[in-house]
Amino acid sequence: MIGFGEAGLAVGVIAQAAPGVDIDIGTTGGLLGGAIGAFLTTLVVGAILVAVGPEYTERMMGDVLEEPIGSFLYGIASLLGIGLLILLLLVTIVGIVVAIPLFLLAYLVWAIGGAIAYLAVADRLVGRNDEWLTQLLVAAAISGALAVTGVGGVLAICIGAAGFGAVLRDVLE
Repeated sequence: MIGFGEAGLAVGVIAQAAPGVDIDIGTTGGLLGGAIGAFLTTLVVGAILVAVGPEYTERMMGDVLEEPIGSFLYGIASLLGIGLLILLLLVTIVGIVVAIPLFLLAYLVWAIGGAIAYLAVADRLVGRNDEWLTQLLVAAAISGALAVTGVGGVLAICIGAAGFGAVLRDVLE
């Protein structure tokens, strides 16, 4: 059985032995697509939040900034709990009907919470002014930049979990 190291070596040997063979692993396209998706999601969801409820957005940003660790822990625990519940519902045939809407709702809350958390980070970086455009663009740029890197993905999950936790805590408490 070939391990990851041997497989990489085999691909390299094949590429060197037959330079006409086009081997496209596709990580660049996947990372770039993920970065563009993260950028656009943060930009669009953030713009909707600012347009529909600027007071709510500012309040949630304040919650994330005032208690980032508590929001993060609440978000991670909730995310794990919801993930486990969805997994258990998917195992049962009848639970699929509940699992799919629950997943979509959790994804929507994650997108809202992530946009709020990125807006909070952008607020700390560029300051608060009367215009939201600068904060929206900085928040989206941070989200996209973190999605491009592997290590940034872990940080992106942490930022998203803090926003997710703040939004869930506001709704559930």
